[in-house]
Amino acid sequence: MTDAADGTSPQLDGVIHPPHRLQICAMLNAAREVEFGTLRDHLGVSDSVLSKQVAHLVEAGYVAQRRALKDSRHRVWLRLTARGRSAYQQHLSALRAILDAPQQ
Repeated sequence: MTDAADGTSPQLDGVIHPPHRLQICAMLNAAREVEFGTLRDHLGVSDSVLSKQVAHLVEAGYVAQRRALKDSRHRVWLRLTARGRSAYQQHLSALRAILDAPQQ
């Protein structure tokens, strides 16, 4: 990932690029925090699929998890970190640059 401020084009982020991870980042970018089950239902995936995708984002430092007790059940809440928000914005910039490039 590069920074457009230094004169280079933003690059696609391989961590964010897979469709489910991109959708996760988009939803987390729109909200301060999202409960795991809400995210799972929105994406229409199983717990294990979402867990695997979230693990990649957590390992990259893009997503943080918070565990809490709600309605006598343990819940996991997810949020983008500052690093994750920046990476997501740069990834979107790279996608826009591809879409806005002149067609030959």
